[in-house]
Amino acid sequence: MQIAIVGLGLMGGSFALGLKNSDHTLVGFDHNEKHCQSALELGLVERIADFDEVKRSDVVILAIPVEAIIKAMDSLHDIAPETTVIDLGSTKEKIIAAIPETLRNNFVAAHPMTGTEKFGPHAALPDLYEDKIVVLCDLKDSGQLHVRRALELFNLLQMKIVKMDAADHDLHAAFISHMPHALSFALARAVLAQQDPKSILTLAAGGFKDMSRLAKSSPDMWTDIFKQNKQNLLHSLKHFQQELDSCTKMVEDDDFESLHSWIAQSNKLHHIL
Repeated sequence: MQIAIVGLGLMGGSFALGLKNSDHTLVGFDHNEKHCQSALELGLVERIADFDEVKRSDVVILAIPVEAIIKAMDSLHDIAPETTVIDLGSTKEKIIAAIPETLRNNFVAAHPMTGTEKFGPHAALPDLYEDKIVVLCDLKDSGQLHVRRALELFNLLQMKIVKMDAADHDLHAAFISHMPHALSFALARAVLAQQDPKSILTLAAGGFKDMSRLAKSSPDMWTDIFKQNKQNLLHSLKHFQQELDSCTKMVEDDDFESLHSWIAQSNKLHHIL
């Protein structure tokens, strides 16, 4: 098959690298000319295609920000019935709701639960997807041919496949992905707002670096994700705020016995992971 990868950054570039040893032909498309040039130099794809060739491919991978995925659908509404479209967006419900009726059968909504704080073609990794979970949403509305192709590709990438309703996915993703990014951005801003942040950061060790790593993520991408999943993100942040308020009150009241129990309760999370 010819696979056209739209978006040659971390996710799209890594998708291409993960399929490098397959029998498929990999072509790329990106509005950023520098990304196109880098993708060729790095050998991520065999060539850069124009959008007409993208539409003629057997499979189109949309590895672009969530708002761009929705906009791209207008240009894909007239593709052949045999062309499979797979999006890799971090939210699913609004993307699925925006799919034109003529495109719905072709479309497989997927979210690979992987990534790094880096972006661009040079961030691509050959094993980014390996042993990671990919969530496939609302497959009942996707054609059998297209579901079969999606399963084939994600199996080639050695991913663990989970099937889920789009609304459930977005709620769960708010807690385990979107809220942690918001907290990391807030942590970074709290330190930067201090009088001498450089002096504070001389003490930074593993814990701070782990928690602040996500603050290096793309502002463009994460603004889009927060916009797409607004209500679920707010729901998760309010729950977090309640826990943070509880911690603040226990410390203010010198109620360290309750604080000890509160921390011990949180330890139970890693009995599940």
